[in-house]
Amino acid sequence: MNVQNANFIAVENWQGKILIGDWTASAGGTLEVRDPSTQAVVATVGVGGAADIRAAAKAAKGAQVAWAKTLPTERAKILNKAADILEQNGAELIPWIMRESGSIQPKAGIEIEHGALFLRHAATLATQPTGIMLAGFDNRTNYAKRVPHGVVGVISPFNFPLVLSVRAIGAALAVGNAVVHKPDPRTPIAGGVIIARIFEEAGLPRDVLQIIPGGAEPGEAICTDPDIAMVSFTGSARGGQRVGELCGKHLKKVQLELGGKNALVVLEDADLDVAASNAAWGAFLHQGQICMATGLVFAHNSIVDALAEKIAVKAQHLPVGDPASGQVALGPIISSNQVEIIQAIVDDAVAKGATLMAGGTHDGLFYKATVLKDVKPGMRAFEEEIFGPVACIAGFADDGEAVELANMSDYGLAAGILSRDVGRAMAIGDQLNVGQLHINDQTVNGGPFAPFGGRGKSGNGTRIGGPADLEEFTQWKWISIKPEATAYPF
Repeated sequence: MNVQNANFIAVENWQGKILIGDWTASAGGTLEVRDPSTQAVVATVGVGGAADIRAAAKAAKGAQVAWAKTLPTERAKILNKAADILEQNGAELIPWIMRESGSIQPKAGIEIEHGALFLRHAATLATQPTGIMLAGFDNRTNYAKRVPHGVVGVISPFNFPLVLSVRAIGAALAVGNAVVHKPDPRTPIAGGVIIARIFEEAGLPRDVLQIIPGGAEPGEAICTDPDIAMVSFTGSARGGQRVGELCGKHLKKVQLELGGKNALVVLEDADLDVAASNAAWGAFLHQGQICMATGLVFAHNSIVDALAEKIAVKAQHLPVGDPASGQVALGPIISSNQVEIIQAIVDDAVAKGATLMAGGTHDGLFYKATVLKDVKPGMRAFEEEIFGPVACIAGFADDGEAVELANMSDYGLAAGILSRDVGRAMAIGDQLNVGQLHINDQTVNGGPFAPFGGRGKSGNGTRIGGPADLEEFTQWKWISIKPEATAYPF
């Protein structure tokens, strides 16, 4: 096993290629991956087209039957070994994640840590009970068992490329599926190559995992390919709508984990310093490029001005720049197009009466931590997922209005409530239309053991993680057994 090797990443093996059985040239050509901080070329990867997906899906289907028959303990062993290899090579892999995705070092380290946790959780799925005995109405024996779908297509985003790929890939593999994976073309190394390398070293059989970076063409091919039975998609609501449309047309199971406009409700009894810290972390971590980011801060009218001032002070002291310098809290936004979207949303809010208390400007892809107060319905900042480092603050008069404001969103992913009165916070939380609720915490929270997902524009009600993985990545098969065949009246 190749661990703690300065060249674990083995660029020479995959440069300009995709993984279909072996590292190979792609029909779609190649793509330069650039560091968003400096625009320097990080590496060149293969980029897939529809023909590459067709070849990968066919190969994966051919390998899946044998993989499903592999002893569950052996599948678990491979997944645990992949987790070990990821952790053991973290020091080499963290800089790759930083350069490719614009992560500061602690965030890149979380990707390694949580990626390994998701793999270890997946390993436990392999040995879970998968069947139940059913009641009968005659002398036959009836039981049902969970069986893999076959080939699962995984489409993952740029923001947490390693974790948000591994959480689906690991669970799908654990229960006997093969996987065709399309990482975002902006982060194909953290979201693809690293995963390929750890499973290569862990001994995953050939063709069980295929990795083809690319954009819309290979993504749509995954949704329409006849050999792919399920699609697990993490990304924007707009992208999820297209994936859902195509999968529905082709009668595929689809798991959609989309965006969020997540509310942090701060009651008047909360510690304001702690509340400001929570709001700043939730809004600014990884430049706000997180589906769980705190998109709206609702504070009681008696404290909203003081809280906004404290958040603004924090924003003004968060340095922005190249994460490689080690002296920054915020790195670059992923693209110039996204910077334009963020700026347009901030400008719209100010034009409609919001108060700009910090930030609101950028230097290239480096957008300053921004605070908007008096954000109201009708402003884009109130209604849209910004995916940038913008804290949007509004006041409320009472608990009923807090619930009303938080539930105005078309999204329904996460919410947080801060109060010394846990019972009161729970009573508010029970009325919020979200998939995950955090009492006395901000909205950015995730891990392998909880069923993660949302409702509305945040997803189609599916979940990933914890007990939901068996539900999502397998399906029921009913078996009835008669002691011997008997004749019927016909």
